[in-house]
This record gives sequence, structure tokens and C-alpha cells, in this order.
Amino acid sequence: MKHLQLQPRLRLLADMVPQGARLADIGTDHGYLPVWLMQQGRIASAIAADIGPEPLAHARRTAEEYGAALDLRLCDGLRGIAPHEADTVVIAGMGGETIIQILTDSPWPRTSGCTLLLQPQTKVELLRRWISENGYVCRDERLVWDKGKLYVVLQMTAGEPFTPDEVRLYGGLHLEGDPLYGDYLEAQLHRLRRRLDGLGHSREGADCGTLPQLIAALEKKKETLK
Repeated sequence: MKHLQLQPRLRLLADMVPQGARLADIGTDHGYLPVWLMQQGRIASAIAADIGPEPLAHARRTAEEYGAALDLRLCDGLRGIAPHEADTVVIAGMGGETIIQILTDSPWPRTSGCTLLLQPQTKVELLRRWISENGYVCRDERLVWDKGKLYVVLQMTAGEPFTPDEVRLYGGLHLEGDPLYGDYLEAQLHRLRRRLDGLGHSREGADCGTLPQLIAALEKKKETLK
């Protein structure tokens, strides 16, 4: 049998999926993640969902090529999936705001005690704030380099709402022990310094808010890693 190879960002997601999970992969694209997990005998079942018919056609071809049984769903986010059908939900390959929208539209992963694995492409700080304030607790966060970009995966389950401080929103909720944490802080600092620089060049006396203090706090965190 042919075996699928996963790129690093998908392999990290795969490693964080619990053994024996009933998986729903939202925005499945080519279906590589659920097919690989089925081939490895890691999951009990897999729903591969996408908003577009073309990605689902790709996923169908991947499943046929590698001999995996996928339940294919054409749906917007989690709208076409019932709570009893999945105990692990992966949402990857989209922006933090889109992930927030999906979880706002379909709040059942919180009430069903589901494990969420989220891999936002952008706005991770917005996503960290929203999930923390809306009844999810971050159990784990991990980093991986893939094609010159640093990706973060957040593992969430239901929990008591709280509001993390800005340093944790940007610096991570559970990243301190990650071998790539220094790289991550550097990437975040680069973004924030550019933002501060932009504000400095905008209209006179632009309000930088707490940005200088946030940058200083993240720089201090980075120094302690050395």
C-alpha cells in the first residue's frame, strides 16, 4: 500500500490528535491529515469537511489513492457536523478571525467536551483572547517550521473563561518549554516593532498605547531564554 508523507505543519497536528479519536477536519483541502491518520490506525473515523466542492474532490481522490475511508462533507465550518459525530476537531489553514467565526456559529465543541486543535495562519493573539474568554482552556501549544514559516498549534478543551494579559496573548499561553520559543518571540517582536515604527511615522502624536511596554516585556522574556 502507498503511504502518504505529511509536511511538517500537518505532521505536528497529526501528533497532537488523541489515539482512537473520531476526527472532524475542517477546511480539509486535499484530505492529507485524515488520510494519514487513518493509514496509521491512529483514529477511529474521519469526517473531512470543506466549504468548497473542489477541495472535497481533491480529498476524495487522496482517499481513493491511499485506500482510506473518509466521510466527506460539503459544509461551512462545523455547520454540517453533529456533536455526537466527532470528539476531536481540527481547524487549520485559515486566519484566526475565520476560526473565531466558525466557533461562534457552532459552539458545540465547548459543550460536548471535544478536543480542539487550531492552527491559525494569522491573528493568533485575537484567537487566544477569544477562546480564553469564551469557555475554552489551552492545554498545550506547539511550534513547527514549515517552508520558512513558523506555525503554532493550540490544543483546547472546555474550561472556565478568563482574560490572559497581553504578554501571554502575543507570547503564547503554553510555549515556554518549546525548543522554537526563541524563534517565535523574535517573529512576534519583529511584527510589533514594525507596527510601532508605522505608528511613529503616521500622524503626529499617534497613540502607541501599551505597545512599547508589550515589546519590552517580550524582549525581557527572550533575554531570559539565553
